[in-house]
Amino acid sequence: MLKTLMGDHEVTKQFKTRTDKFNFVEVKGSAAQFFKRVVRDLEFDVAEMAIITYLIAKAYDKPYRLLPFSVLARYQHPYLVYNAARGAVAPEDLHGKRVGVRSYSVTTGAWIRGILAEDHGIDISRVKWVTFEEAHVAEFRDPPNVERASAGKEITAMLKASELDAAILGAIPTDPQLKPVIRNPEEAGKRWGEKHGGIQLNHLVVVKNTVPLMAADEVYRALVESKEAAGNPPGLPHGLEANRHNLELAIDCAYKQRLIPRRFTVEELLR
Repeated sequence: MLKTLMGDHEVTKQFKTRTDKFNFVEVKGSAAQFFKRVVRDLEFDVAEMAIITYLIAKAYDKPYRLLPFSVLARYQHPYLVYNAARGAVAPEDLHGKRVGVRSYSVTTGAWIRGILAEDHGIDISRVKWVTFEEAHVAEFRDPPNVERASAGKEITAMLKASELDAAILGAIPTDPQLKPVIRNPEEAGKRWGEKHGGIQLNHLVVVKNTVPLMAADEVYRALVESKEAAGNPPGLPHGLEANRHNLELAIDCAYKQRLIPRRFTVEELLR
């Protein structure tokens, strides 16, 4: 039995019925709460994993290889928000400002910093990033323009109390007071996709190196069958060639922000 971490996704619904081969840990909410146990304790044989966390883990030789199967992908533009009660905030206003994010190395944060740098001319080293957790990978160290919020502080409350100028959230807020910093974020996301010819990957699947290759192949086949049973929803590519460019975009994003020491090849991630 392979100890497995997998969140509840449309494409993994059938996969999670395979209790004959997989010992699934119970997940309430996002699988991200378990990522430290994956990359620090090496607890799971098969795991859902955020792409930026995986790339950093790869840089520190954590013994996992990637399966080219996406369970979560999205354009990140709507997730950077400001408190409208304080007045409008645009991307170009963020130099010298305080922007909250759960952890500096989280995938959504990395993608948004890349968007700010490339599309809005923001020098991300001139933004004060305020975090609430340490990185999933224990060896990773935040850059000097990152500070930790005081114990007990909460990101949305700080934003509403004007202790933050903007914040990167894990979900699009329903509070009408919180507005996207990037105007027309859905259209901006579409333009990003057209410009780059790809999508911003969030979570894929990794397998521990001790799992035999034949067993890893079986995991991948079970995931593909589960996705087919879900009707092959769009925007979640699977397969090496379908994901090659998307993975290259993620590698480039991480490398430009010095989250990883070099640009990995896609093939390196799969072994």
